[in-house]
Amino acid sequence: MQEINNLREKAKLELEKVSSTKELYDLKTTFVGKNGLVTGLLRGMKDIPAEQRAEFGKVVNQLKEEIASYFDEKEKVLVEKETFEKFEKERVDITLPGVKQKSGSLHPLNIVKNQILEAFCGMGFEIFEGPEIDSDYYCFQALNIPKDHPARDMQDTFYFSENVLLRPHTSPGQVRTMEKKAPPIKILSPGRVYRADDDASHSPMFHQIEGLVVDKGVSLCDLKGLLDEFVRIIFNSETKTRFRPSYFPFTEPSVEVDVTCCKCHGKGCSLCKGTGWIEILGAGVVNKKVLEMSGIDSEVYSGLAFGLGIERITMIKYGISDIRTLFENNIKFLSQFNRRK
Repeated sequence: MQEINNLREKAKLELEKVSSTKELYDLKTTFVGKNGLVTGLLRGMKDIPAEQRAEFGKVVNQLKEEIASYFDEKEKVLVEKETFEKFEKERVDITLPGVKQKSGSLHPLNIVKNQILEAFCGMGFEIFEGPEIDSDYYCFQALNIPKDHPARDMQDTFYFSENVLLRPHTSPGQVRTMEKKAPPIKILSPGRVYRADDDASHSPMFHQIEGLVVDKGVSLCDLKGLLDEFVRIIFNSETKTRFRPSYFPFTEPSVEVDVTCCKCHGKGCSLCKGTGWIEILGAGVVNKKVLEMSGIDSEVYSGLAFGLGIERITMIKYGISDIRTLFENNIKFLSQFNRRK
C-alpha cells in the first residue's frame, strides 16, 4: 500500500512539471502504459498471498483509473493552452493592407498570334499545323524549288541529313493539305521555323503564319482584298496596303506587301525610314507547278498564298527595335502586356 501511495504522489508531482501534450503522453506511458509503473504492480501479484490478491488487484486498478483521470484533466488544460498559442501565432491582422498578387500576362508574340488567327479565322480559314522536322521534298521540291535552285541559298537551312531538315517556313503544311484535301481550300499554317540568321532583326528560330486559298477563279484581286481587311483588323482602320513586284518560286506573280506606317501614318518617320511604308509579308498567286505537284488541276483551280512573320508584326505593332528582346524573358518588359488581350 505504501508503494501504491508513493506512485500516486509521484504521478501528481510529475504532472505539475509537464508543459506540453508531448511530455504528457510520454509520462502517461511511463505510469499507465503497457510496461508502465502501475502495470508493473500487477506483475508482482505472484508475491502476494492468494487470499489478498483480489483486494490488491482492485486497489491497483483503482490507482490506475485515478492516475488516468489526472492525466485526462491535465490534457484538457494543455490542449486548450496549445490551441490558444497556435491561434495567436497564426493570427492575421485584417486591418493591415493586403499583399497584392501580381497577375501574369500573355507573351506579346502570343497576343499577336492570337489576333492574326482570329482575323483570318473570322474570314473562314481553318488551321493546319505540320511537323517542325520535315523532308527536303515538302520544304523545297514540292514548292518548285529543286535541289539545284538558287533560291535555296536564301534560306540558310539547318539540315540533319541530305533529306531531313528543320523547316525554314511553314509552307510544307500547305503542300500536305493540298495532297489530302480537294479544293476549295482555305487554311492557315502557323508554327516555329528555323534559319541560320541571328541579328537585331533576325532570329535562328522564329514564328510564321502562312495562308493558302485554292478555288476556282482565285486571283491577285482576291489577295488584295483579303490582306486589306487583315491589316485593318491588326493595325487600324486607316492602314493601307501596297503591292510591290517580287519573286518567289512557289508563286507567280509574286509580291511584297507593305502597309502604311502605324507610327506616322504614312508621313515618314524613323520607324519606316522616312518612306511612310513598312514591309510586312510576301505573297502571290500559287505557281501552277506547285498545284500540279500536289495533284490539283491548274486549268480548273487557282490559288493565292501569303506568309508573314509573327515577330515582324509584333515589332511593328509595339515599336520593338530588336527581335532579341522578344526572347530574353525580361519580366519588366513582358509585364507591359495585358493578359486579357
